[in-house]
Amino acid sequence: MKLGLAAWHRYMISGDIALLDELVADDAVFHSPVVHTPQAGREKVLMYLTAAGQVFGNGTFRYVRELVDGPEACLEFECEMDDVRVNGIDLIRFDLEGRIVDFKVMVRPLKAINKVWQLMAERLENT
Repeated sequence: MKLGLAAWHRYMISGDIALLDELVADDAVFHSPVVHTPQAGREKVLMYLTAAGQVFGNGTFRYVRELVDGPEACLEFECEMDDVRVNGIDLIRFDLEGRIVDFKVMVRPLKAINKVWQLMAERLENT
């Protein structure tokens, strides 16, 4: 798990899609703060995480707290999007090989959720 979390941090710093590609398990599931149903399967998870990296990767994103318990990690983040302050968490579960098998994003406040929804919809339309 520690290797997976370290790899996740490397991806977040570099934005290198090849790192992300190696990190996501075939049976991974993504839980979006704005999409009702879980998005299952490696390709969908990669699509959502890549779009999120583009939306959140605006130079203001930073993790401010990290809680780790076995294969689970809860990473609190902050950033700004078009003058909207965003606060949220990435809740990640890794398999024994350090690959992501479950990724849940939660965002607050409501104004931030609306901004994330808008920007993610724009990115995902172009994929």
